[in-house]
Order: sequence, then structure tokens, then C-alpha cells
Amino acid sequence: MDKYENVKQIGEGSFGKAILVNSKEDGRQYVIKEIGIAGMSTKERRESRKEVSVLANMSHPNIVQYKESFEEGGCLYIVMDYCEGGDLFKKINSQKGVLFSEDQILDWFVQICLALKHVHGRKILHRDIKYDCLFLTVGGFCLSQLYTMTSCGTEDVWHQVNVRTGCPLY
Repeated sequence: MDKYENVKQIGEGSFGKAILVNSKEDGRQYVIKEIGIAGMSTKERRESRKEVSVLANMSHPNIVQYKESFEEGGCLYIVMDYCEGGDLFKKINSQKGVLFSEDQILDWFVQICLALKHVHGRKILHRDIKYDCLFLTVGGFCLSQLYTMTSCGTEDVWHQVNVRTGCPLY
């Protein structure tokens, strides 16, 4: 964490928390996902590191870009680009009942489809698509796939695919 200066915590979920940081190297803002791995089983730690490997090799204009990862003090830290527009959930709520234009909705829909096509083309399944996992940037829309994917190249993929994941309300 020496290369980054904490700005504020911007999210928290079942896997850890998201921290907005400033890079001391390039001055840019990033989000660091902090995941406590000290209490995880060996298999869970291995799967967490595998997710990082998948993220490191995923490059698409509509997918939040991975920068780097490291382990420190019993935590796995994953550094990703910061999507300054926030998530779609917050964007919807900020509209205060004002509807988005059909063109805007179709634009976002196409971008989500392009990101999913890219992910699926690499035999990766996104298992938790919902509006608070979809992030906006100034220039468009990004799909965050952190800790919601299953590689179809693994031997137990069909077991994983048939396991219910995500949020029950969806």
C-alpha cells in the first residue's frame, strides 16, 4: 500500500471493501479492492488468486481495467481503474423518477452485451450481473466482473455454474 494514498472507502461487500486511492506514482485515482484472505481456506485463497489472474488478462473498453495486485498483512489487494461516474444503482436513484432516454438505455445495453461477449468468448461466466456491479465513466460504461466469474476451463465448472450465486432478490 506504500504506492497509494487512501482517499476514502467507497464500498463494502461480502468479499471485502473498496477504497478510493491516489497513486503516488502517476497521480491518478484508482479503486483498491481489499479482500481478507487470512481466514480463507487454501482452496478459497487459490480461487481468489485465480480471479486476479483472469482480471489481469481481461482487456476491453467496457470492462473495468485491472492495474495490479499484491498481498500484504493477510489481505489481497486488487488495484482497478476508478469509474468516476459511480454505479448504475446510484445513477438510477439520482434521477429522482426522471426516465432515461431510450437511446441512453440502448447505448448502455449494447456496451453491456459487448463486454459479456468478450468475457464469454474467453470461456468466462459472469455470475452476478446487476445494476450496482455496472459502473459509469465519463466516456461510457464499464462492466466490473470482480469475484463473480467462473472459468469454463476448470474441472468443477458445471458444479459451480449450477450453484446459486449473486443476490437472492435478483
